[in-house]
Amino acid sequence: MNNQENPDPKIETGVYHAPWEKSFDRILTPFEEFIHRQTTSGFLLMCMAVVALVLANGPLASAYERVLHVLIGLNIGSWALEMTLHHWINDGLMALFFFVVGLELKREFVVGELANPRNAVLPIAAAIGGMVIPALIYFSINPRGDAADGWGISMATDIAFAIGVLALLASRVPKALITFLVALAIVDDLGAVMVIAVFYTDTIALGPLLASAGLFALLLAFNLGGIRNSIPYFVVAVLMWYALQQSGVHATLAGILGALTVPAVPKYDPARFSEHVRELMNRFDSTHQLGTSIMTNDELRAVVQALENGVRSVEAPLQRLEHIWHMPVAYLVIPIFALANAGIPLTFGSLGETLSHPVMLGVALGLLLGKFIGITGASWLVLKLGVAELPKDTRFTQIAGVSLLAGIGFTMSIFVAQLGFGEREDLLLMAKTGILAASLLAGVAGFIWLYLVSKPEAAQDQSPLTRI
Repeated sequence: MNNQENPDPKIETGVYHAPWEKSFDRILTPFEEFIHRQTTSGFLLMCMAVVALVLANGPLASAYERVLHVLIGLNIGSWALEMTLHHWINDGLMALFFFVVGLELKREFVVGELANPRNAVLPIAAAIGGMVIPALIYFSINPRGDAADGWGISMATDIAFAIGVLALLASRVPKALITFLVALAIVDDLGAVMVIAVFYTDTIALGPLLASAGLFALLLAFNLGGIRNSIPYFVVAVLMWYALQQSGVHATLAGILGALTVPAVPKYDPARFSEHVRELMNRFDSTHQLGTSIMTNDELRAVVQALENGVRSVEAPLQRLEHIWHMPVAYLVIPIFALANAGIPLTFGSLGETLSHPVMLGVALGLLLGKFIGITGASWLVLKLGVAELPKDTRFTQIAGVSLLAGIGFTMSIFVAQLGFGEREDLLLMAKTGILAASLLAGVAGFIWLYLVSKPEAAQDQSPLTRI
């Protein structure tokens, strides 16, 4: 066959594909995209945790510590903001993480699994049980002294790691079980944020706190005034971050507060958008001249710009920002946080002392047993009372398996440990050891449990994890 019978596909279709572009052209639903990024983020977290452990226990250990404690400052005239690289990561970059968490929270409560009270009861009850019981277990082992400050460490679930493990069972678990885990972890994050705001704030500076409240009110005014451009929200949220940093309240909460003010309602409904697009496409077809570049046709460019504006108007700003920020947070912010915080010096000669330390035991048992007992017990209770129902195609034994996966604390647990034991390096080391040990055991135990209680035919509707 000659080239005339098989014309160049790029000429035939009018579409140019860069060498790697087709692999990115898959159309994913927002939920599939969310799961895919969490799964990849979980893999990156694991890699960065291993790298951090190697750095902390190898010949580069001292260099690793020095780099984390390098001072980095911003100076404008007499004004200066100076923190170590470690603090910039934990207080600055992590604000972006909390911003995405806030967007996820708002979406879930507006249109997600938590928007329907009947569907929300089970994950909310499970999350509450999964926060209270771990805290009680930790506090029973560490009831007094500085060690008692770590009671909030084992309350959190790392959604990226947990979904990453569940992805390995994509052909065996129903889609509804994945949705349950996402909803549970998001409520869990909300509880962790509330604990940080209320219990992990030492001193309050009233002036900066009032300033941050005023800036939050301004963000609400932007929302009520119909402002949809993200730049004003970003500028004010950065100022609120600085005000909270000066107030004594943890600055990362600015991410959550800023996200909650982002508009969740699009300007156009789908019917109006469809009508608008049809009008523009009629103009596009009548204006387009075959063989001429769009760069020389001003009217055509104007139509394309109007189409872009219409697309932005049919998508809620919250939805758009979640799509934009999820990738840098999942692929950069969280792995960098893991690299900076998972480096634990391991001394095998004192391993027995480490494993028997009350803080290590409190954190590990809280994540392993506390999450399992709390989530499974609370779920059984609300199901028994008839105020909730199991997700579609899901068995209670699978809920119990998810409760084991919820014991993977990692990101949020390490974050809370930094707040609770920031001035006690010895206790922080014990807490991190407990987090890593419990997260590893919880992931393995949860995988084995779900593998044994789930069968391939249980995934009646093809899981989104298998389509990504």
